[in-house]
Formats: sequence, C-alpha cells, structure tokens
Amino acid sequence: MTLKFAAIAWLAAVLAGPVAAAEPEVVVYSARKEHLIKPLFDAYTEKTGVRIRYITDKAGPLLARLKAEGPRSPADLLLTVDAGNLWHAAQAGVLQPVHSDVLKGNVPTHLRDPEDRWFGLSVRARTIVYDTRRVQPEELSTYEALADPRWKGRLCLRTSKKVYNQSLVAMMIARLGEKRTEEVVRGWVANLAAPPFSNDTKALEAVAAGRCDVTIVNTYYFGRLMKAKPDLPLAIFWPNQGEGQGGVHVNVSGGGLTAHAPHREEAVALLEWLSGPQAQRMFAGLNMEYPVNPAVAPTAEVAAWGDFRADPTNLAKAGEFQARAVMLMDRAGWR
Repeated sequence: MTLKFAAIAWLAAVLAGPVAAAEPEVVVYSARKEHLIKPLFDAYTEKTGVRIRYITDKAGPLLARLKAEGPRSPADLLLTVDAGNLWHAAQAGVLQPVHSDVLKGNVPTHLRDPEDRWFGLSVRARTIVYDTRRVQPEELSTYEALADPRWKGRLCLRTSKKVYNQSLVAMMIARLGEKRTEEVVRGWVANLAAPPFSNDTKALEAVAAGRCDVTIVNTYYFGRLMKAKPDLPLAIFWPNQGEGQGGVHVNVSGGGLTAHAPHREEAVALLEWLSGPQAQRMFAGLNMEYPVNPAVAPTAEVAAWGDFRADPTNLAKAGEFQARAVMLMDRAGWR
C-alpha cells in the first residue's frame, strides 16, 4: 500500500468514527427448561445490561454438542440437572475450574465439584412419599428399610433408566458399599406393587390411587402434584435421620464454565449472581426446590414440608459411582 492510499484509508476510518463495541453477552447451553431459566436471565439483563443467549436441550445432546464443537463452541456456561450429569461434563473436559470466593461462599462444599468445575445452584431432595390412609409415619425409617418383606406389594418406583435413581443408588454405594446396596435394591424390586413408572408423577398418582403405599420421588414432583390436587392423601417422610444413617439423599441442578468460554469474565459474573440471594429465591422458587445458598430461605410452601438432615457426602460421588450403580440396578432386575 502506498503512503497516499494509507493516508486515505486512515482518513476514512477517522471520518467513520469509532467502531461500536459489541454488547456484552453470555451464551448458555441449558438442560433446565426455558420457563425455569428465562425469568432469571431477563432479571440479570435488566440489572446488568448483559445479554444472554441460550439454547435448551437434554443433558446428553448438550454434552455431545460441546464435545463436537470443541474450541469453536460459542457456549460460555453449561446448566444441567443432576450432579451425575455435571460430573460427566467435567470428566469429558468440557468444563474448566472457576476459582471464585463468591461461589465458594454461596455454595456448600458437598454441593460443588472438589475441583471447582461445577457448582450446585438449586437443591432437590429424593425422599419417601406415603399414603396417609394406609401408612403411619412411625412405620417408616430409612430407604434401606423399604427392602424389608413387610413392604412386599406396597412399593412403587420410577424406572432405573432415570438419572435421578442412578444417582440415588450411586450415593448409596458411596455410603453403604456395593454389596449392601445391592441387597437393598434387590429388596426394593421384590417389594414392587407394579412395574416401574416412567416418571415420578405417575408413581405418586399410583400411591394416591391405592396401587401401592409408598414411593421415592424428587420433592418438587410432590409439590407440583399437591399444588394441583391438594386433597390427595399423600405426605412426605424424611428418611435416614438417625445417627449414622447418612441423611436424606439430595441432588442439584447446577452449572459450570465451559472449557473454551469466549466471554469468561461475563460468564463467571453470571454464575456468581445465580448463587446469590435474588437469583436463589427465583431459581429455587420457580420449580419448588431448595436454594443451594444456605443464607436464602426456601419458599413458604417448600418450608412447610418440614426440616431434614441431608446426606453430607460430596455429590461428585453420584457421577463417580454411576456406572457401577447402573450395572447393579440391572443385576437386581430394576428396569
């Protein structure tokens, strides 16, 4: 380029004025449904001016997409349900560590990755629900006790193919060992009143209809059903509350920073905000879950279910033992 043409190009650039800076944004891949995340993203954009673009899909396809895209991925954050899914994402190398004092202060140790690659953002308990007409709460005690022959023909379960049950069994392996866990699962299968159901709501409806007396479900399914049908004869029981019994199995929906996040600073700021008070009230309240942040109280309708002691085992174990849990459930005949 001659000096003359260089001068003309420089002058044209000056006359054109400064190039407008791109608006700050964050791109989110979410396995959490749109109606549960859009209100949060809208609130964050209103507060900060940061635009959030997102796509929603199931956890498996999103993980496959991140792997296929590699360094070209536009995604900054992955949000998904169940610690088992978060663990797999971390093991697949699609998440990177976030060393944030804010996140460490807001998310208890057992509800986040030991290497800070993912963080829980809401908590759900997988607990026992029983028919108040045929079961007294004094008859119930632990998950393991439901394997006792006295519950034969009285238990309903969701399919073993759902990650929620796989994580429950994985955490039992971490606490009880594989041999004892298999004994329990075989007892559950022997006590089934009906073939496993495709979802928690159907299992709850079977209990209400008298097909069985007890089931194991995520608390928000109970909350949704009772909100729609408050007269159903169903109640929650918090198992494993005795000394040395572990506590109620809890799990999380959560998120992590993608390995090649183009907008790292903005994405970390969003993740930190999601763990804070305003977002926690929304994040949990929209789906009748518990806030992961211990400084934030659950909604009144969730608090009405009562207090419980949760299993303090780090949820990374749900992923670490998931493959063994799946094989164990198959051996035990849980379909």
